[in-house]
Amino acid sequence: MDVPLRVLLIITGLTGIHSITAVSKVSVKAGESISIPCLYDSEYRNHVKYLCEGYCWHSCEYVIKTNQQNSKRFSISDDKIQRIFTVTVNNLRAKDPGDYWCAVEINDGPDIRKYFHLSVTSGTPNLYVDHQEITGSKGKDITINCYYRNPGKKSWCRLGSSCVTTGSSGLIDGTRVSINAKDHNVFTVTMSGLRTESSGWYQCVKGDLQMPVHVTVTEPSATTTNNTLSPTPESVNLTSVLGDRTPPPVQDEQQSVSVDRKGLIIRLSLLIFVVMVPLFIWFMFKRHKQTKAESSATTTAKEEVTYRTLIFMTKYLQS
Repeated sequence: MDVPLRVLLIITGLTGIHSITAVSKVSVKAGESISIPCLYDSEYRNHVKYLCEGYCWHSCEYVIKTNQQNSKRFSISDDKIQRIFTVTVNNLRAKDPGDYWCAVEINDGPDIRKYFHLSVTSGTPNLYVDHQEITGSKGKDITINCYYRNPGKKSWCRLGSSCVTTGSSGLIDGTRVSINAKDHNVFTVTMSGLRTESSGWYQCVKGDLQMPVHVTVTEPSATTTNNTLSPTPESVNLTSVLGDRTPPPVQDEQQSVSVDRKGLIIRLSLLIFVVMVPLFIWFMFKRHKQTKAESSATTTAKEEVTYRTLIFMTKYLQS
């Protein structure tokens, strides 16, 4: 295949029917794993999705499909609610070509696809994060550090949605986002007042590189809710009266009550033991005396019978 035709095929794959949104270039370290999210239109919810490996679309080979079992190196999952299928490549190698396509099967036409490149390096990647999976509580804040070595504009984007750039703050689907780029080779993204709708795939963007990050927002636990309650007027007045002797939290009081109950049970047990031991000794002593008295009476009765018997025999012999 000559070069112009090869370029034409690539351009056709890149600019063809696009109903998939994904990253375009990711820098990763050899030996590690990477997960790539691919967003698709709602009409393709029940279609088969797959990952195709190869520089040119018309000659690439699929490596994993949603209707097949995952392998050791490649895995795929499909979130039909979020309309995102995620492909994971494990144990990346420097010799890997790094050219892939997110694709959706179309029964009565050409498959839709989106090309992305994995730039595998033996050293530190040009753009990376501490973790691809981040979890935060509803109503709270989370921060993501995006480390970089390449030039270009810095921004934080939601997959298939809007972006916030360095030096500014804004909203992404209702969630406040701010970016701090004061430190060298790292910019920090803060998402404030997380909502349930904040869950999803985002990207650190620096120049022509992206790094996908998945955010999961959970409901706050009961402990967290209790600790964040505002003080009541009664508690404020009590504090002003006691000064530094601030009353313990409700949880500490409950623990104190539990400890006091345990101590009371232990003391009662010891008291019962102290009372029962003398009673037991007195009972055994009394039983022993009673047994001894009964034994003595029995012996006396036997001696009297014997004595009477001897008298009777004596009288009998004399007569």
